Amino acid sequence: MPIGIMIDITGVVIGGILGALAKDKIPEYFKNGLNMVFGACAMTIGVSSIAHMENLSPVIFAVILGTVFGLLIRLGDKIDKVASKMEYLIGKYIKNGNGKASEKEFMNTLITAFVLFCVSGPGIYGSLVSGMNGDHSILIAKSILDLFTALIFACTLGMMMVAVAIPQFVIFFLLFLLAGIIYPHTTPAMINDFKACGGVITLAAGFRIIKVKMFPVVDMIPAMVFVMPFSLIWTRYVMPLIG
Repeated sequence: MPIGIMIDITGVVIGGILGALAKDKIPEYFKNGLNMVFGACAMTIGVSSIAHMENLSPVIFAVILGTVFGLLIRLGDKIDKVASKMEYLIGKYIKNGNGKASEKEFMNTLITAFVLFCVSGPGIYGSLVSGMNGDHSILIAKSILDLFTALIFACTLGMMMVAVAIPQFVIFFLLFLLAGIIYPHTTPAMINDFKACGGVITLAAGFRIIKVKMFPVVDMIPAMVFVMPFSLIWTRYVMPLIG
């Protein structure tokens, strides 16, 4: 039973609804201040995930090669188009956004929200752990941050923030189901390097939240696919040669 996933999704939905309803009542300085804090929290989550890294080289290689692959297939642009279609469909029934954000700011916020909620290291790793051994603690802890982050993001995204919960549930639930297949073929080093790779992406998302640097976080997502095989190859074949 994906209890952790359901709790996390519920937090996003509740936060999104509350933020969409209260967006005109929350002062701008309050939103900006909390955005900075959420960015710091996201970066803290990223750094804490990176701290578990066991093999630097395959993680760095996965991040670089994954980003190159993402840029070549223009993954970010594809996600932008999907997000635009979602915005159009939802906009037919519910007014989105706060009316003050530019289209570029709206899309940047939406992409950042997608990465932070759907493909962050803690979310992906938490879903895998939940499916492997029934430990929901990671996702429950993530749900606390997600609830308040969704509330602030919804001040810009409106009810679109609630729609982000749909791909989040799909991704997390698929990982939950696949965990039983993936887990027997992994090692502790592979899992830790996987977490570290997700941490790098989450750290980059944190910089996007505070608008310091707009990293191509969506284009970095393929790194999550590459990092486990690279970690296995490194520990099994490369390390014995250079050790």
